[in-house]
Amino acid sequence: MRLLLLSLLISFSVWAQNPYPQDYFRSPMDIPIHPSGTFGELRTNHFHSGLDFRTEQREGLSVFAAADGYVSRIKVSSFGYGTVLYIDHPNGYTTVYAHLSAYADKIESYVRAKQYEKKSFEIELFPKRDEIKVTKGELVGLSGNTGGSGGPHLHFEVRDTKTEWVINPLLFGLDKKMEDKKAPSFHGLLAYPLSSDAVVDESAKPVTVNVKMQADGTYLADKILAKGKIGIEISATDKSTGSVGNNGIYKMETFYNGTPGFGYTFNTFAFNEGRYINNFIDYPKYYYTGQRFQKLFYRTPYPFSMIKGNTTNGQIEVKPGETQNYRIVVSDYHGNKTTINGSIEYSDKPAEVTEVKNITPYLVKATNDNNYSKNNISVFVPANSFYEDFYMDLDVKDSILYINNESVPVHTPITVSFDVKGMSKEVLQKTFIATFNEKKLSYNASVVEDGRMSAKVKTLGNYKLAQDYNPPKIYSPSFTPGKWLTKNKQFNLKVSDDRSGIATIDAWLNGKWILMHYDYKTRVIFHNFSDGVVDEGRNDLKVTVTDNVGNSATFETHFFRTQNPTSVENNK
Repeated sequence: MRLLLLSLLISFSVWAQNPYPQDYFRSPMDIPIHPSGTFGELRTNHFHSGLDFRTEQREGLSVFAAADGYVSRIKVSSFGYGTVLYIDHPNGYTTVYAHLSAYADKIESYVRAKQYEKKSFEIELFPKRDEIKVTKGELVGLSGNTGGSGGPHLHFEVRDTKTEWVINPLLFGLDKKMEDKKAPSFHGLLAYPLSSDAVVDESAKPVTVNVKMQADGTYLADKILAKGKIGIEISATDKSTGSVGNNGIYKMETFYNGTPGFGYTFNTFAFNEGRYINNFIDYPKYYYTGQRFQKLFYRTPYPFSMIKGNTTNGQIEVKPGETQNYRIVVSDYHGNKTTINGSIEYSDKPAEVTEVKNITPYLVKATNDNNYSKNNISVFVPANSFYEDFYMDLDVKDSILYINNESVPVHTPITVSFDVKGMSKEVLQKTFIATFNEKKLSYNASVVEDGRMSAKVKTLGNYKLAQDYNPPKIYSPSFTPGKWLTKNKQFNLKVSDDRSGIATIDAWLNGKWILMHYDYKTRVIFHNFSDGVVDEGRNDLKVTVTDNVGNSATFETHFFRTQNPTSVENNK
């Protein structure tokens, strides 16, 4: 009986630590796991939601179903996850396989038929439960570099099927396929004045705290002299054995005089929480320097499920006569740790370095709706578009809207609106709201209603009405007119648009619509002859590309192809 109770207690303890099945999923690839991206890693405007399998800069490696299930969703897009597959499993989880170069044959034929039926490269499908079944270890695709991928790899996710919360794949036993004996790397420490009377090392601005490695491998920070409420920020990354890149850290813990404070563990979070990264990091620091310092505090509470703060929100109040010892422990999934120790002592020395506040007529109250207007240009800020109250630097000159607070992150879109009542219909058709700076101009999806053109935008910056009268370009075909392409597997061309951007791409072969794949990173469109739509002999090709305001360009050529290579030699 005692043995049974002990066994139950041990089992409960293990389950409490990790409630996820350990042997249900197999690795989606038969290669060592040397991740190029880890779960929760800090990315632009989002936390990384999966595990990236490094494929040694190669495409076309086999990708397998992690467990029995059925294909529940298929999406092909030029951006984002690119060519991606979703598989639902009977145990309540969904696995995601992104940036594929191709699907396995039975899935590929299903998708291709739907693309030709809808006459669209970009497509999203939701097969029925019994339509495409897969078994554990079955080939479901080939790794690639499609969509927003920055290099060949497989992005692998595990989600709760009902809630769609993403879960760290290492929690399902994949950590056993990955060797990691390296502790996280520490890069920097900042002390941040928070209250109006706060001073840190005689500065009202954030200051760098010098840190030295000790003989035992821990770090010791210089003493911080401060008063008022302050916070601490840290820059840290992690490398696993066999990986060369800096990945995200798994766990952060802080202790003040031995009492746990602000902390988090990247086990699971809601997919739509990703943009909270801009409040999780010191966004102005990132904007100006490109360095991501993680705040170990927050000024005002925000609903990011990963954060576990204390009653002070991670803020440290430094009072006369008090010294606070702090410890920061940074851990990876395999238990390797890096520790930083330091202390904070009260000092009443005034600030020699002061913070100059830019007070403008446009105070944004973060929890309220805000409307601003000047010279027939308006800005609508819905409640909770920003994380904190701030003074917006807004101006209008020569019909250009300037919101010069780019270092303030936008959480949910704000609306900018321009008066277009005086525009002719012809000009209006070619007009859009553009974001611009000295280097480039970017298109924003724009709508016209009641004489005003509006666009929802996710950054502060400069906005103006812009026109696009130039059609896209179609160039550099992979063959000369009249060439025999019998031995080729595909043909390709390049496309570009220098202003409003490409909206649609269509192609016809001998008058019939054909599928053209599009890779926006290389500007290449291509057609695979394996689709089986090419005629014997001469084939006439027509390609039309349209931009976001309706300008279009057409390219026409022809080539020859035969199933009998000997006949090609006879025709030369």
